[in-house]
Amino acid sequence: MAENEKTLRLILGDQLNHHHSWFKEEQENKIYVFMEMRQETNYVVHHIQKIAAFFSAMRNFAAYLRKREHKVLYFSINDKGNKQDLAFNLQQLIKKHNFSKFEYQLPDEYRLDKQLDEICKNLDIPSEVFDTEHFFTSRTELTRFYEGKKELTMEYFYRYMRKKHHILMLNSKDPEGGKWNYDKSNRQKWKGEADIPPEKDFSKEISGIVEEIEAAGIKTMGSIDAKKFSWPTSREEALSVLNYFCKNLLVHFGDFQDAMHTKEAFLFHSRLSFSMNSKMINPREVINSVVDYWHEHHEEIDISQVEGFVRQILGWREYMRGIYWKEMPGYAQRNKLQNKAPLPQFYWTANTKMNCLHHSIKQSLEKAYAHHIQRLMITGNFALLTQCDPNEVDAWYLGIYIDAIEWVEITNTRGMSQFADGGIVATKPYVSSGSYINKMSNYCKNCHYDVKKKTGENSCPFNSLYWNFLDEKREYFRDNQRMKMMMSLLDKKSSEEMEDIHTRALSIRENPDNY
Repeated sequence: MAENEKTLRLILGDQLNHHHSWFKEEQENKIYVFMEMRQETNYVVHHIQKIAAFFSAMRNFAAYLRKREHKVLYFSINDKGNKQDLAFNLQQLIKKHNFSKFEYQLPDEYRLDKQLDEICKNLDIPSEVFDTEHFFTSRTELTRFYEGKKELTMEYFYRYMRKKHHILMLNSKDPEGGKWNYDKSNRQKWKGEADIPPEKDFSKEISGIVEEIEAAGIKTMGSIDAKKFSWPTSREEALSVLNYFCKNLLVHFGDFQDAMHTKEAFLFHSRLSFSMNSKMINPREVINSVVDYWHEHHEEIDISQVEGFVRQILGWREYMRGIYWKEMPGYAQRNKLQNKAPLPQFYWTANTKMNCLHHSIKQSLEKAYAHHIQRLMITGNFALLTQCDPNEVDAWYLGIYIDAIEWVEITNTRGMSQFADGGIVATKPYVSSGSYINKMSNYCKNCHYDVKKKTGENSCPFNSLYWNFLDEKREYFRDNQRMKMMMSLLDKKSSEEMEDIHTRALSIRENPDNY
């Protein structure tokens, strides 16, 4: 490169990869740019903790690069020169600093991918795109794997990944422990019998960032304790959380990964999703750390605990990303069940007499977190049973959770949770009556409603909604083998019982915020 030529390298807020090959090259005349933009804070209403965490993590990573003598440009949210739009900011930078080349890493969101592609077409300088060097798979690997197959069953992809990357394998074809999947061991209700160590505390004050967000006039949801912010926003903190998980939580992770309890927000979950999705740590080091720790302590920790964790990252996380790139952009418009109802207002307030929803939403608003069963079988379940518009459901999930980036959110929400994709991700809709919630939690114990009653004024709303949903949507499930048993039970109900179910369900659907 000629002496006066300079390269501008863009780093997005979810590309905070300390080990990227970019930073191992000769750095002369390479300048990195970070941007806090209204473009990114405003496309949905985000949780205040989510925006604060991304800004904090971006600033920490920029400081890390500067400390190692990399050249960094940084647009904070209220900088006068910040045009709040990626294209405008890049254009003015290239012109001002006379850059001769623009480079960026592949975005993980379709909208940014298309925006950057369009930006590069309109630049007067050459551009080049690089991999983020984070995931186990490329964007298209899953598409190639399922080519010619009728169903996109995750289990087969998961086994392929285990073999390819030799994770929890005895040899090239046999899994450790003799089984591929211990999911049936991962469905225990937590009753307080397994002690949960005190939560890892690395809280710090981020009042300055919160004040900047407020000064910018950004609309947010949820609450934040800016003086004791407890999410990891640096690589050191993320590694500390990983170490804490291995030493304290892995021993019971698999057993209780589906359990829910009013007194424990996190139970034995790792709280690593934000660290991974922002790329402060990568899935390989997470899996290697967990598997290595298990090998060192296999007499104390059953394989079902570690396999359940590996399945979520090596299987589900990579699978969902592959589905995203295989099916977008059409995936974002899918609404197979033709659901149109608005999302109830209590999703933003937690003001509902249904204890499971009140607790899960209150926790989400306070902590920007809920684990996968709270998302799937509480908030997602109710949204589907009341036939909410998947666009509204998507926007809520994308905004409220600290780890929500579209590639992982929309496939879980529109696919797994809402069955709006018609069965691409899930072979059946994940709906249930109150009995499942009662089985996996203590939510029903002190609820205003009676989980054992299907109809009547104090009956659990999930019960009538469940049978009403199956009845109203029966045309979609007529040929679904996994729904055959439930549809058969539906057909055995008397017309009088079904009339009571429809009456109760209609009342709830028309006025969900009254319940």
